[in-house]
This record gives sequence, structure tokens and C-alpha cells, in this order.
Amino acid sequence: MLDTISKQKIKRLKEKEVRVLLFLLSFCVTTSLFAVDATLKIEKDVEHRSRIALVDGSDQQNQKLLKILLSDLKISGHFLPDESVYTGEFTSDYIDPALKSQEYVLKYKFFQGSGAKLYIRLLRASDGAQLFKKSYSIPRAKKMPFLAHKVATDINAYLKYPDISWINRYVVYTRYTGAKRSEILLADYTFTYQKVIIRGGLNLFPKWADAKQRSFYYTSYSGLLPTLYRINIYTGQKSKIISSEGMLVCSDVSEDFSKLLLTMAPEGHADIFEFNLANRQKKRVTRFNGIDVNGKYTDDEKSIVFVSNRLGYANVFKKSIHSAAVAPVVYHGKNNNACDAYRENVVYSSRESESSFGRNKFNLYLTSSNGGDTRPLTTTGTNQFPRFSSNGSVVLYIKHHETGSSIGYINLHSYQSLLFPIDGRKLQSIDW
Repeated sequence: MLDTISKQKIKRLKEKEVRVLLFLLSFCVTTSLFAVDATLKIEKDVEHRSRIALVDGSDQQNQKLLKILLSDLKISGHFLPDESVYTGEFTSDYIDPALKSQEYVLKYKFFQGSGAKLYIRLLRASDGAQLFKKSYSIPRAKKMPFLAHKVATDINAYLKYPDISWINRYVVYTRYTGAKRSEILLADYTFTYQKVIIRGGLNLFPKWADAKQRSFYYTSYSGLLPTLYRINIYTGQKSKIISSEGMLVCSDVSEDFSKLLLTMAPEGHADIFEFNLANRQKKRVTRFNGIDVNGKYTDDEKSIVFVSNRLGYANVFKKSIHSAAVAPVVYHGKNNNACDAYRENVVYSSRESESSFGRNKFNLYLTSSNGGDTRPLTTTGTNQFPRFSSNGSVVLYIKHHETGSSIGYINLHSYQSLLFPIDGRKLQSIDW
């Protein structure tokens, strides 16, 4: 990891600060990214999902659009789409007898030039009655995946299923481009759409700054001190938030976006601070002569969960923001090195093997910050860097396996999972 920080900065760091930064970076994803076809694993009985078939009425079929629509419907947990490819007249109410076993038929017609247009009709399979109709357009064809995501969201809402609007959100992530260089990109959740926002220098740890995803925070290591910036993705306007010796990471943002949880090392060891954006004041939340990182709000933001080595190994702990008491959240494993929180739910990655030369096994677990049942979310492979969706219903993670790596999603209500194989440059951190 030392090749990611300039020699000039390393000389300025105390030995403890270097150790802290390496500890933090070891939690970050070191995999690669390139969107290809999705691999799906179905883990839930199908009786509570609606059967639906897709009929393409376009002049020219677009396999990428079809696969995205299928992925959206599957990961929602509310549909069981027929994966066969059907074609038919878009304006016709005729339903092929082979589709009568379905509950719904989604007919669509797609046009793509410099921009993209998509027309849809949702029909009842039994009699061809039209239930829902809508048209969509987008000025840049590269953003076509978002048309598909909006279709799935609208159909889901029309049928009064629980909200799945998380599929419309951007993912923001960092990937390395060379020694001491990185870039920060936007993507849709399938990573079919990708756009570079920041190039040049070493820019790490992006974190969304507002509900509408207009801005995000990130740490720049290009100046004399690590500096936290906020950038507007539409205007490019950038503002400095704070600088710190040694290290600086924004790990969480309060629900009203007025406060940040920062990992800083002003005294040579990493602690977690709460930073008030209005008055620019910071409050120390943890104080430990070791390593405390990756703070996440929980319990209505009265407490945080975080990763610390205060037991001699990485583990997940909980602490009230206003008191000194600290308690473990996890009681199994000797390397629980990454976590995220949504309200009282906590997801974490736990190392379950001790390989000195091969790839270690990591599994994801879901637990509560207040104690209670813990259940595994994965059982095979190397699964790391979990992140809750904006509504807490889905977990994003990175899965390493023998044939490569994938961006993974787990629907916590339906147990439906979705994998997108990845390949290419190293991925450093991610948020959505």
C-alpha cells in the first residue's frame, strides 16, 4: 500500500501514523472493475413473487437493455421474470399462448441514437388488458441503464410492492490508475454506466454528501496535508472542508447531512471525530492509544459502531457519542475488519481462514448494534467491503472467487442475490 502515498508524505508521518494508514487501507477493496453480464443466485422460494415475461417490440434488439431489465426485476425480490427472449408487436394487446402462465407481460420498444428512448406497456397476461403505460427518454445514450432502472421502479410502485428506488442511485468509487494516482468515478449499480469525475493525483474515500447525490466528499493526498473536499458532480465546484496530519477519512454522514464522522490521527494514532459542518467544530468520539477507524452512526445517531484493534485484533465495537463506555458488537472471529450500519442493523466482514499464501475466506454477517441474532449473508468465497443501500434493504459487497471478482448485492428481505463479474483496475473504496 505504501506505493499509494508519496515518499515526501511518508517522511512526514510518524511510525504510528504509517501503521494506522496501512491498517485503514487494508480494509479497502483491492480488486478490479469492468462491467460484464450478471451472474444470479436465487435463494428464496418463488411463491411470493410475480411471474413476468418481457416482450421486445424494438426494431433492433438490445441485449444489454434486456439483461439490465431482468437484473432489476430479479434483485427487487418481487418478481420472477422469464429469462427467455420474446419479440412481438409493441402496440398489440395480443398475448402469446406460451405466456398465459405468467401474471404480467412487459412490452417495450427501445430507440438509441445520440440519446435513448424507451416505451413500455404492462399487460395482464390472462387477457392482455393494459395496466400501465409510460415513455422515457435520456439525452445521452450511455446513461441507458438508468432508463431500465426507472422502468423497474415504476412497475414495482404501480403494483404497490415495497420501494426499490435504490436501483436508481449512483455508485461512487475510487480506482487506482498508477503509482500515487487514482480517479473517482460514478456508475449505476450494475456498473454498465461509468463516468470519471476526478482525475489526477491521489484522491480516495468518496462519500455521498446529500440525499440527491449532487455532491460527495473525498480525501486528496495531493497537497502538503491530507485534505477533505466536497465536490458538486454537476458543476465541478469544489470546497475545502478540513485538513489533518497523517490521515483523514470521512466514513459517515448524519441523516440530516449536518455532521460527519471522520477518522483522523492528530496525535499519531487513529481516532474517530464528529465534525459539525455549521460551526466547523470537531468533537473527539474515541480516544485509544491504538487504531479506531470506520465510524458509522447507529441508534438514531446517538452511538457509533467502528473497527478497532483494542482486543489485539480487528473487531467491531459500539460506543455512545456522549459517554466513554465501549463494548464489542461481534463475539466471534479474530479479524472482523469492515462494517457498515443502517439504524440498528450492522453488517460486517469476518475472516474465517488463516492462509499465509492463498486467498483467505471472508464471510458477511448481519447483526444488531443492540445485541441479538447474528446471521450469515454469505457462506463461500472471500466477501468484503459491505455497504447498505440507502433504505437498508440491500447490501453491496465485493466477492473474490477462484475465477475472479464480482460486485455483489444481497436483498435482505427476499434473500435474492446478484453478482456482476469485474475485471480491470484496482478498486480502492466505494459508496452508494
